Amino acid sequence: MDVNYINPFLESFVNVMPQLGLNDVKRVDVSLKGKFIQSPGLVVIIGLIGDIKGNIIYGLTEEDAKKLASVMMMGMPIVSFDELAQSAISELVNMLTANVATRFSEQNVNINISTPTLIQGNFTANANADKVICVKMGVNGCIIDVNISLEKNTI
Repeated sequence: MDVNYINPFLESFVNVMPQLGLNDVKRVDVSLKGKFIQSPGLVVIIGLIGDIKGNIIYGLTEEDAKKLASVMMMGMPIVSFDELAQSAISELVNMLTANVATRFSEQNVNINISTPTLIQGNFTANANADKVICVKMGVNGCIIDVNISLEKNTI
């Protein structure tokens, strides 16, 4: 996988998060993982197809998801990770990845994204590539693992 695929994700977080009231955004760590991604409580998976293909597996704890959803919903208390909170987190991931697609298009790399799939629980997700770059992002004290599994489409 091309390490240049990381920058559009970093730029997306810096661009999208402040629009939602999430102003403390920073890269915490970057690491290389294998294709099996352990869920920290919940993951949201989005597929990409076009000039590059693969999937992005966003992982975070349920507590962090509730905190982020609360900020997105103007401070509304989130007691349980219900359908409204799930929808907010799915939409957050959708906005982030759509912004990534826009950033790739500025480099003449055209991609389309799938609808996000949110999954809760203790499980292992299987990425499409053998090597996955994980960018750990800090957002208002919450951690989001952005597992990037992309490759250049050869078709």
